[in-house]
Order: sequence, then structure tokens, then C-alpha cells
Amino acid sequence: MILEILSIGLLISAILALFLDEVVYSVAALSGTFLFTALIFALSDAIFAAVFQFAVGIGTLAILFLSGEMLSEKEIKKTSPTKFFALLGGGVVLSLPALFLSVSETTTAIAGNFGESLWNLRGLDVFLTGVVILTIALGVFIVMHEKRRGAQ
Repeated sequence: MILEILSIGLLISAILALFLDEVVYSVAALSGTFLFTALIFALSDAIFAAVFQFAVGIGTLAILFLSGEMLSEKEIKKTSPTKFFALLGGGVVLSLPALFLSVSETTTAIAGNFGESLWNLRGLDVFLTGVVILTIALGVFIVMHEKRRGAQ
């Protein structure tokens, strides 16, 4: 039951992160997505994956938050409560299958528990996540350098 609740939180925070207009609120919802993912990994006995997900999430959020604040216009936009609750309702509707349908637990061909299998098979995922974070950091650096050079 706890995994289903965390799955609902994961879906709702991911939808809010994608569709909210305000950068700060979107980044806050993305932090919820990273936190729920790390908690799901931790409850599935994948402690190393949970710690890695949490650490990568913190780094990504720092980069996104700083770049969003530095590069966005300071125009104040107010998100309408109707849009917010529509997004929240959409997340709840998308999470209904997780509540009412169950997936039977299957055995894997790899010996060991779920946590060990997940961590051992994440090599490519870890590499590509590092490439994405490096690309974001380089892009923010280049944009800020060009902005600073243009101001002089």
C-alpha cells in the first residue's frame, strides 16, 4: 500500500513539474519527483540506487534552480487555481491503475534480490544521467558567459 501511495505522489509531482508555468514551483515539484523515486528505491531494498537517485536529483535541482532564476524574466505570473487543480486531478486519474490493478511479482533470471539486480544493471543509466547533468551544466555556463560578455 505504501508503494502505491508513493507512486501516486510520483505521478502527481511529475505532472506538476511538467505543466506548471512558474519556474520555482516547477523545480519544487521536480524535487518531489526525485524524492518519491528515491523512496520507492529504498523501500524496494535498492538502497544504493536510492542514494544515487537522491544525490543526482539534488545536483540537477541546484543547476535547474540557479539557471531558472538567473535566466528567466522577472515577470510575475500567477498560476490559476483552476489549472493547478486540473493538473492535480490529471495526476490522480493517471494513478488510478496503480491503485486498482496489481502486478504479480515475477522472479528474475538474475540471482539476488531486487535491489542488487537493479543496482547491478544500472551502468548505462548512471552513465547517461551523468552525461545529461554535464550537458546541462555546460549549457548554463555557456549561456551565463555569453550574457556576461554581452553586458560588458
